[in-house]
Parts: sequence; structure tokens; C-alpha cells
Amino acid sequence: MLNKHSVLEKNSILMLIFTVITISIGGIIEIVPLFRMETTIEPVKGVRPYTPLELAGYNIYLREGCYNCHSQQIRPLRDEVERYGHYSLAAESMYDHPFQWGSKRTGPDLARVGGKYSDLWHVQHMVRPQDVVPESIMPGYAHMANRGADIQNIGKDMEALRMVGVPYTDEQIANAYRDAITQATNDGEGLDGLIERYGDKVNARDFDGNSNTTELDALIAYLQVLGTMAELKDYQHDGEKRSGQ
Repeated sequence: MLNKHSVLEKNSILMLIFTVITISIGGIIEIVPLFRMETTIEPVKGVRPYTPLELAGYNIYLREGCYNCHSQQIRPLRDEVERYGHYSLAAESMYDHPFQWGSKRTGPDLARVGGKYSDLWHVQHMVRPQDVVPESIMPGYAHMANRGADIQNIGKDMEALRMVGVPYTDEQIANAYRDAITQATNDGEGLDGLIERYGDKVNARDFDGNSNTTELDALIAYLQVLGTMAELKDYQHDGEKRSGQ
């Protein structure tokens, strides 16, 4: 066997051919399952695509590099579950492109930050973090309160996401701008349509206390939905579904 291996080591062309074959086999093994996502990610009741306003907030989260300091992945370890809540389920990030699991926690994990703090707390925290967390080293983002959210073309973002598997409907895309305004203002005229398209658990209100639809509205709308979609009562901490489910 060792003698046969020496043949590869001494013949660069043969070594190259076998290297390409080996890499190809490994690549196929990793890539093929991605085309069968429905068999690798168990559907979780309640998980839906982001609303247009939440998606705008997600885009801001990416733009500002929030993932560099905050993860969105709670591991199934006792200390993590005790601190942050139920461990993360794969389906909870199935519509994130790219996902925000992160690899570093300068700040706390945000996978279940939705509903944990009030909108006012988030506003104060974004404007001047040290006012609510004195030991925080996070910079302020006060400019977001005066900058309009980029929702004019949010429908195009939704179209792009649909191409990679996010199940946005034609109706959702056509009403994207209106739904974003409705969610940020709690406009009664368009509220029924928003709820019909995204469910009755959608948070619709003036998130930052400003009558305009600002970047702060969008970012807070996104933060307030994190970890709130999945109906976690159906799952035990050992990863098995409850009996009868």
C-alpha cells in the first residue's frame, strides 16, 4: 500500500487528478443536501418570512455589522438555555440570507430578544447604550432616529429572496411598501391586509415614537420579532417534540 502511495507522490499529474477527484466527492457530499432543504430542516409551526419592515430592519442589522458582536444561536447547553431561553431551532433561521448565527459575543445573544424589552428601552439603547447598560462598550446609533428607512424598493429585496427559496407571494411583494408603512404606524386602514398576509402575531405600532418611518422603526421591528415566531411549547429541551405533536 505504501509503495502505491509513493507513485502518487512522485507523479504530479496523477496527484493532481486524484486531488480533484477527492475534492469533488467531498464537495458533492456537502452541496447535494442543500438542494433537499425540506428534508434537512424540520418545519416549525409559526415561523414565517419577515414582513417588509422587519426585512428592512434585518438589512440595517447587516449593514451595521451587528453580527460581529451579537450572535443569534443559543446552543443546547444548560448555561445557555438558563441565560437566553430555549435553544435555537434550525427552522428559525431558514429564511435568513445570510443567517446571523455569529461566532462572537461581545454583547449578549439576540436570538430571543423579541419582547424582552420595551420599544422605549430599545430606542434609548440605540441612541446611547450606556444610559440603560452602564458597562456597555457599544457605540450609539442616534442617527437612525432621523434617517428614513429604505422601504421604497423593499419589494425588490423580497423578489430576490423568493429566488433563493423564501416563500413570498405576489400579493406580499405588491403590497410591500404599504405594509411597511402600516406596520410602523399601526394604520388601521391597511392593518387587516398586513395581518392577513403575515398573521395576527405581527407587531404593528410606532416603534420609535416618531411619526416618520425611520431606520430605528425598522431595526426595532426586527429585534422585537427575534425568537417570537416559533411555538416553542411544542418542544422539550431534550430536542424531542412533546407527545401528541
